[in-house]
Amino acid sequence: MKRSYKITIVIIIFFVVIAGIIVARTMIGQHFQKKFSKRPPPGIIVTEVVKNQFSEKIESYGTAIPRKTQSFRIKKNELVSDLELKEYVKKDDVIVKLKERNIVASFNGIVGKRGLSEDVLGSANSIIITLDDISVIYCDLKIPETFAGVIKKGLPIEASFSAYKNKIYIGEVDGVSSRINAETRSILTRIKIENENFELVPGSLLEVTVNYNQRSSLSIPDTSIMLEGNKAYVYKISKDNIANRTEVIIGSRNNGKVEVLSGLIDGDIVVAEGLKKVRPRSKIKPIKK
Repeated sequence: MKRSYKITIVIIIFFVVIAGIIVARTMIGQHFQKKFSKRPPPGIIVTEVVKNQFSEKIESYGTAIPRKTQSFRIKKNELVSDLELKEYVKKDDVIVKLKERNIVASFNGIVGKRGLSEDVLGSANSIIITLDDISVIYCDLKIPETFAGVIKKGLPIEASFSAYKNKIYIGEVDGVSSRINAETRSILTRIKIENENFELVPGSLLEVTVNYNQRSSLSIPDTSIMLEGNKAYVYKISKDNIANRTEVIIGSRNNGKVEVLSGLIDGDIVVAEGLKKVRPRSKIKPIKK
């Protein structure tokens, strides 16, 4: 009897120990679960839905043309002294002094030689001098006929020149041809740019964007958009800082901004950056950009 009693006691102790371990592990798990469940919500950069300017664009290119240009052919034996040209002259300034006459500027402009060496334009006995008024630069574009209904005088344009890659020159459409070229199926369009610093050089290639159908629309950063197939979504933030996945319809893009056609209203708050850190219906700590 004594032996069976001891065995019973051992079995009871064993089960008590097992039960204690289970209870201890459960209590520890609950402790850590409560501790980590109280982790603060992640800080997420948000932004307000605001209106921005959008437009449709026509991209083309053309050659820079000076406002006015004039050429002079000078015989070397007519020069009074070695040829020294001013870079810039005003109207009525003497460009070159000759033995029997002087060449006078008929308008303000930049003076230079047509070529730096003798070529077919000049000869061993003559030099060709050019006077260019580049205060305004023109450029002729061949616009596809599909845009004939929207291209018109006064439309704003943006132009870039490879010598100044990060600079945009602002101008406008100065005139549109009354006919479409039957061979190229395009309509000739002339643009005008005020060349205040004389940075645009005649003969240079200009990349031009013509803007039309300008409008003011709701906009958000392009980093706010989540694309899934043909649909677009954003995380819209509620007053209690809950991120709600919201479907939107988007339109044009402009300098990092996306046009919102529906799904949001002016003043809504959306996630701007850090989409991977957000989960639907989760709470966030908004950080205004």
